[in-house]
Amino acid sequence: MIRSELVQLLVQENPGLSVREVEKIVSIFFDEIVGRLSEDGRVELRGFGAFSTRARDARVGRNPRTGESVEVDAKRVPYFKPGKEMRIRLNM
Repeated sequence: MIRSELVQLLVQENPGLSVREVEKIVSIFFDEIVGRLSEDGRVELRGFGAFSTRARDARVGRNPRTGESVEVDAKRVPYFKPGKEMRIRLNM
């Protein structure tokens, strides 16, 4: 599912809300998750899962086209851990 499909689904399920209002709600929701993660925080949605970040060390990578060694800087990457309820529903 992509963002626009999510917006359309929410509009259908909530006829009292306009497309604009739902788009704003979805944007705020995603912006808050990203904002919290950028502060090195964690976002937990009960029954769904938890978003956090993990540190990746600097390393030497390879350019796949040329095979040349390339320095890759240390960075933080997003990580998602599904909740117990989600794992159970996925494996039914």
